[in-house]
Amino acid sequence: MAWAGSTRRARLPKDWARTRRRILRRDNHACQTRFSDGRMCGAPANQVDHVVPGDDHGDANLQALCQWCHTHKSSSEGGTAAALTRVRTDRPKPTHPALED
Repeated sequence: MAWAGSTRRARLPKDWARTRRRILRRDNHACQTRFSDGRMCGAPANQVDHVVPGDDHGDANLQALCQWCHTHKSSSEGGTAAALTRVRTDRPKPTHPALED
């Protein structure tokens, strides 16, 4: 798992195993991801995801996901977060040599 170097596990509630089982049962062990065309993934779910990333562990913010969808969603969120902290440096646009004086 990608827990190495992360503080995420320590921030989960003590009864996370029970919460995880409850959410998987609630969602019938089916992945809840909706694709862009509106279809639901529906693959066998074995992971529980926070709909809105953070420390809200309420049932309304949790959903069952298959491993592929969870990995895809997490990497997308990580890329978005990294882009927000990236410093953009624009280079001056070169002029064509024929247009220089």
